[in-house]
Amino acid sequence: MGPESFSLTLTLGGRYAGEQHWQLQPERGALVARVQTDFGGVLPEIRRLQTSRLHLRHLTSLGYAEGDGRGGRATFETSFDRRAGLVTLRQGRDEASAPLTTDYHDPVSLLLWLRTLGEGAPERAHAQLTGGRVLIQRLPESEIAGTPSLGYFLRPGNAYVYVERDAPRRLLRLIQPTDFGPVEANLDAQSAPARRPERSERRRRRH
Repeated sequence: MGPESFSLTLTLGGRYAGEQHWQLQPERGALVARVQTDFGGVLPEIRRLQTSRLHLRHLTSLGYAEGDGRGGRATFETSFDRRAGLVTLRQGRDEASAPLTTDYHDPVSLLLWLRTLGEGAPERAHAQLTGGRVLIQRLPESEIAGTPSLGYFLRPGNAYVYVERDAPRRLLRLIQPTDFGPVEANLDAQSAPARRPERSERRRRRH
């Protein structure tokens, strides 16, 4: 997975609720994903910045931080020290460590990992986050804005994730319950370049 950037528009009950911008970039033997979410419109104007360092091949989490993006220290951090065999969580001034006995995902790496499953994804799968194990249930194939997609339902959290069925397998739609109601994030049109015509179609056009 190489450099990539895309944006999603947030809505709540069909009304504008903000934007989410993704930037993926290989850095120092890892993939770094930065996700900036700017809530607004019918939601309070709040910014959230998530940074995830991922294993280049497995897309498991090597470290995760979350904050308001104002240049201060992250309000929540997770680090995985494989040499010491420890996972450390920091929230404000509180810190806790536990033995590192398995690979973990974070909220960002989990979404990027789901992109890789494709049509061979099992009906049910599990992913380990620091907050507990997530059950991933595959949904029937559907279309999002005319694009064939694969859907997943995540529990706990009751979130829905829809991924483009074919390459490049973009994130098409995310639905996340909140205190205000379900917030929906849809891929922006400018982040969705037109598909190249199939070979047979290009041949017909030449003739």
